[in-house]
Amino acid sequence: MRRLPSRLSYLFLHFFAFCYYAQVTNQSPPNFTQHVSEQSKVTDRVSRRLIRTYQLYSRTSGKHVQVLPNKKINAMAEDGDLHAKLVVETDTFGSRVRIKGAETGFYICMNKRGKLIGKKNGQGRDCIFSEIVLENNYTALRNARYEGWYMAFTRRGRPRKGSRTRQHQREVHFMKRLPRGSHPTHPVPHRPFDFVHYPFSPRTKRTRYSAER
Repeated sequence: MRRLPSRLSYLFLHFFAFCYYAQVTNQSPPNFTQHVSEQSKVTDRVSRRLIRTYQLYSRTSGKHVQVLPNKKINAMAEDGDLHAKLVVETDTFGSRVRIKGAETGFYICMNKRGKLIGKKNGQGRDCIFSEIVLENNYTALRNARYEGWYMAFTRRGRPRKGSRTRQHQREVHFMKRLPRGSHPTHPVPHRPFDFVHYPFSPRTKRTRYSAER
């Protein structure tokens, strides 16, 4: 009878360990897609930011997006125009970016009325756009603050209100192009293989002689 308490404690200990193991093993696996979706909405202040420079060709106007010194934005620039050169900075490890004019330094932002405006400080969510690659290989830019509102331009190159835009409309379709005179960076070509001739060892000679026979 003296061993009964210790044996009961032993059984209770194993019972609690089994319950804990069952609880851990019954947990659902982590949802990586959900984690990426949540983290893509938060500004990444840890990773190194990727900065690109290119032009945005508007499908409707046939011209390029430009940021003017008066903070106005339109899609009337020709290829290689000074104000058509854009600097694109990544905001998260996902596809959210901040776009500013390389010449003026103004960021492309969207106000509460859906109008595109230029701002010197582009840290707000109204200056962040999500790059969406469409099935026709064009890119749509959706504002991060106003969900469902896109950067868009009319045939004359005038900005269209974001509240009137949809992803399937031609007005929101853009193509990324390098500025005139820029050349894409190519990887360093591989050097040809160098054949190094080593002197034959006695073992190599025996192997070669037996193979010839």
